[in-house]
Amino acid sequence: MIHRPIGYYVHHHGAGHLARARAIAGAADGDIVLLGTGIGALGVDLADDRSGSGAFDGNDAAITRPDALHYAPLDHPGIRSRVATIARWIEALRPSLMVVDVSVEIAMLARLASVPVVYVRLNGDRSDTPHLEAFRGAVGLLAPFHRDLDTPSTPRWVTEKTCYLPGITSSPPPKAVDTQRTVLVAFGRGGEAGDGEGLARAARHCPSWQWRVIGPCSSPRDLPANLAILGWVQDAGREIAAAAVVVGAAGDGLVGSILAADRPFVCIPESRPFDEQRATALGLARSGAAVVLPQWPKPESWAALMEEALALRPEARRRLHDPAGADAAARWIRSMAQTAGKVRDRAA
Repeated sequence: MIHRPIGYYVHHHGAGHLARARAIAGAADGDIVLLGTGIGALGVDLADDRSGSGAFDGNDAAITRPDALHYAPLDHPGIRSRVATIARWIEALRPSLMVVDVSVEIAMLARLASVPVVYVRLNGDRSDTPHLEAFRGAVGLLAPFHRDLDTPSTPRWVTEKTCYLPGITSSPPPKAVDTQRTVLVAFGRGGEAGDGEGLARAARHCPSWQWRVIGPCSSPRDLPANLAILGWVQDAGREIAAAAVVVGAAGDGLVGSILAADRPFVCIPESRPFDEQRATALGLARSGAAVVLPQWPKPESWAALMEEALALRPEARRRLHDPAGADAAARWIRSMAQTAGKVRDRAA
């Protein structure tokens, strides 16, 4: 364990940020301390910064907000508390590095507190001023996806500062079982719930396929015999490994789990700020690693789509995954902390 800890800020919208942070921290031999809202005993728990409705899109729409920030609402007690907690933790523990996944405001706070920052760079069009300033102020950028999935318009200086680290998962995927004629539809915490009636219509048009649905989804009035709506499950990875085809959006967590399990994928990206999911989906399509659709298809289209997914070349998706991604990320982050320490020593 290194002498000074590495802080890791975890954003609280969706489940992917915490899953990624836990995987990296688990591979870092105790060097990393997690900080985030709702993480409880996993690290330093921070007050919630969301509005009273609980909604959070990362933008406060305030006309007086500085151009370098996304979310800085005025007179918010949760924000005052979390800023104070992070600042006190930095003063007491003197972290060698802060990993920020993701928040340009927390990256700025850490930099103002004299801590070098590694910023987790998600996919999409991040050419707005706040993102570019966060990238500029960081000592390095971590992209939790393969280089070939990156947005082609990303500035060269940003890609040169980026370490691409796909395959960041907490454990190896379960061994695949008999996957014949089983399709898994996965809905995540960060998007809209699934339409049970639409899934029922799709299942009726594919009677030779067994449909399983995980995540939030409404219940249809008449449930076909070949459709099971399971809701939240303890082990989504096991469900993915047991499917012949997986259908889902293009969030980093789901895409990473599908690539780790080496499953054929029908990808239907959801609307996200900065076109994050659409950028990843386009990269998957360019790589021949998934069947990508702009929207949920008609029920009668599903049988042909399943066959199209099964016909994808496995090599196209396998090259986008690193089975040792969490270990590689932990090693790189620790090396960045050590490099930053040498710079400090020279400056002193």
